[in-house]
Amino acid sequence: MLSNKSLCVWLSAVLITAMLSGCSSWVYRINVPQGNFLEQSDVDKLRVDMTREQVLFVLGTPIAKDAFNDQQWHYAYVFNIDRESEQRKSLTVHFDGDKLKKISGDFDQPESFNIPLDQ
Repeated sequence: MLSNKSLCVWLSAVLITAMLSGCSSWVYRINVPQGNFLEQSDVDKLRVDMTREQVLFVLGTPIAKDAFNDQQWHYAYVFNIDRESEQRKSLTVHFDGDKLKKISGDFDQPESFNIPLDQ
């Protein structure tokens, strides 16, 4: 049987190893995409005066609807490759009533955005 001194040394070594392993940077972290993944090709399909239903069909459900302003929908995307090279993109869709009026965020406004679909 182990003596008390060798048992204490063994338990101390295990405890120190366990504590130091939590501080390491070699722990594998899975890349987790969060939010709405959008590409410029998705945003290029948007046109002024589209209905909310049409925007939902093109972009999907927004990550957040503004609680204080129901005329804005927010689409956000975060992809953590690692802490230094995190990718973030956002798009805000602005409505006037039920019609799309403008977009803002990290995507370019499409060249055909100001041409309504019915023309």
